[in-house]
Amino acid sequence: MASGSALPDPGERWLDELLVEAHAAAPMDLPELVDRCATALGLDRTVVYLVDIQQRELIPLTAGMPHLDVDSTAGGAAYRALDLRIEDSDDGALTAWLPLIDGAERLGVLGVRASDFNAARLRRCRMLASVLSMTITSKRAYSDSLARRARTERMMLPAEMLRAFLPPRTIGNARALSTAVLEPAYEIGGDAFDHSLTRSTLHVDIFDSMGHDLAAGLTTAVALAGCRSTRRNGGDLPEMADTIDKALARWLPEQFCTGVLTQLDLASGLFRWCNCGHPPPLLIRGGRVLKGELERPAQPPMGSPNRFHDSPRTVHEAQLEPADRVLLYTDGVVESRMNDQSEFGLDRFTSSIIRATAAGELAPEALRRLIHSILDANDDRLRDDATMLLVGWRPGVDWRPGPA
Repeated sequence: MASGSALPDPGERWLDELLVEAHAAAPMDLPELVDRCATALGLDRTVVYLVDIQQRELIPLTAGMPHLDVDSTAGGAAYRALDLRIEDSDDGALTAWLPLIDGAERLGVLGVRASDFNAARLRRCRMLASVLSMTITSKRAYSDSLARRARTERMMLPAEMLRAFLPPRTIGNARALSTAVLEPAYEIGGDAFDHSLTRSTLHVDIFDSMGHDLAAGLTTAVALAGCRSTRRNGGDLPEMADTIDKALARWLPEQFCTGVLTQLDLASGLFRWCNCGHPPPLLIRGGRVLKGELERPAQPPMGSPNRFHDSPRTVHEAQLEPADRVLLYTDGVVESRMNDQSEFGLDRFTSSIIRATAAGELAPEALRRLIHSILDANDDRLRDDATMLLVGWRPGVDWRPGPA
């Protein structure tokens, strides 16, 4: 915009109108809104693509447009790297692919076709992508239309329930990042993750309930709600576990849930956690796993088993160093099978993460590729839920994606 009392640049006056219209637009009206923006910007065509739940395809909101493969297309490359990609067309036109990002969460891409892209036009396309990202995030929570567009299979009832509780896959700020993946996407039964940021703390939790049915999903839903309720009322980690213990013992007395409840102090890097019968967190430092560094004596799962355990929950502490990563996972990851029927195993799991991040891959992309390799080796059919959650602390360095 021009400074002082000068009128806005006519080429960018559309942004004011877009912001107003985006607030009022219904989710199904987004393609039409994007078309009007394309006309105002002198573009040939603009299409919004949302990534599907498994992050394999980019699905257009505009009817009649083909899906894009995340791993083999220019649009997919923009999504994977969170960076601008421009490709030539046979007719001489250009297509710019811009990632759609809400905070640190990858939503999809914006495909923009035009005869050329100068600096001013690309700047306006970035503005458009930014507004659309916020609009999609604000509307998809209540939009069946957007939910359907992000699915390629029928969602089972336990998975539908649990996914209503899940936070975005990735959150972060200038000092920390937390990113997760969860499979089988359409049939999850008892796995879940949670993460949340305050000004001083990153809260991260992972859960694995007994069973693989609606009762397991209900157990995990209670665990998530108990954790959030206690946290938002100022409670600490032992109180979170105690709230979940009491709620499950009262309302679902036959069920129990393992989990790790954690806090990371963003300023100091102090990592605190309670482990309730779950595989211990893994510490990755300097390109290797420090085996046993975060392993502590076992405590019982949350729920009924805790009635036979009188000791209070123990909070463990470890001091992280800059660039450290903490890896949380459920046993379905390491117990999955490879093509030769060997167990995937803990060593193969951690080596895959280390290789990917050492090669410069973004943490969300490293997890996406790893979970796909596990699925592909199992013909997309896992014996158990498999969840991975990677936490990184790097004070003074902004891990969030920048502009395309």
